[in-house]
Amino acid sequence: MTQEKPHLGVQISPAATEALATFLSQMTALRGAAKNTTEAYQADILGFLAFITQHTAAPQGLNALKAITVQDMRAWMAFERGRGVGARSLARSLSAVKSFYAWLAEREGFEPTAVLSTRAPKFQNKLPRPLTKDAAVKVLDNLEVQATEAWIGARDVAVVTLLYGCGLRISEALGLKGRDAPLADVLRIKGKGGKERIVPVISAAREAVDAYIKLCPHPSEPDMALFRGARGGALNPRLIQKVMERSRLQLGLPATATPHAMRHSFATHLLGAGGDLRAIQELLGHASLSTTQAYTAVDTAHLMDVYERAHPRR
Repeated sequence: MTQEKPHLGVQISPAATEALATFLSQMTALRGAAKNTTEAYQADILGFLAFITQHTAAPQGLNALKAITVQDMRAWMAFERGRGVGARSLARSLSAVKSFYAWLAEREGFEPTAVLSTRAPKFQNKLPRPLTKDAAVKVLDNLEVQATEAWIGARDVAVVTLLYGCGLRISEALGLKGRDAPLADVLRIKGKGGKERIVPVISAAREAVDAYIKLCPHPSEPDMALFRGARGGALNPRLIQKVMERSRLQLGLPATATPHAMRHSFATHLLGAGGDLRAIQELLGHASLSTTQAYTAVDTAHLMDVYERAHPRR
């Protein structure tokens, strides 16, 4: 188990604290970074600064930060691995530290080579775990019958249909407002980092949302959430996660059958049907094609599994 970070009581110098605050505010203002992103950056960079403060037994003013060596970086990474931080998490932390140092070096006029040349630990990329087409359909069928009220069942089906049928993130589906209904042929979705994309809406998704609206006891209001909880407030994503948990247990599906897996399934099934990788990248709102290329590996892995099982020499 990963231990708690031991830096919470360490005093970071005022100069370093001010520099970090300015860096994070510029991330938000200039790059449109989401709150979760800036909070993750803040935690990672604070952890690094706290370690360096302890490691050198001195408050890290800006002059001290400019003097970071390759040996300091190696000591930090060894310390993180020693307390149970995985390679993937450490690579993320190092990326945050490098971003901060690149910005700080430009602002203060120093050479950040020791930090920027540090190599991230290697790790195996986790492939998305999509459902099969049959399993995805069974999940949608099961959601409706397990609900205690017809309108709640229709709501859950509508949300998950948007994840599977349009490739939306759960936050994007639950971010829809009353004014977005009835759904048009396309949706303008604001995704991570405030990036907008146009998403086609399949007829099954429009019909599922229409069925929910018809049964929902809470009046639709333009500025209110489209999907409502039992008491009329915005639907909590945890409720969708719970109904997916119940469905996968009832259907004997693996623990990877989550709401996000429905989005992965959308991409994988679209690719398997001959969809263009660039087009799928746009539909999913991935900033980098390399993220979308993970689905190629999933599809290839499936094809090789079929080939192995069907090969006449087995």
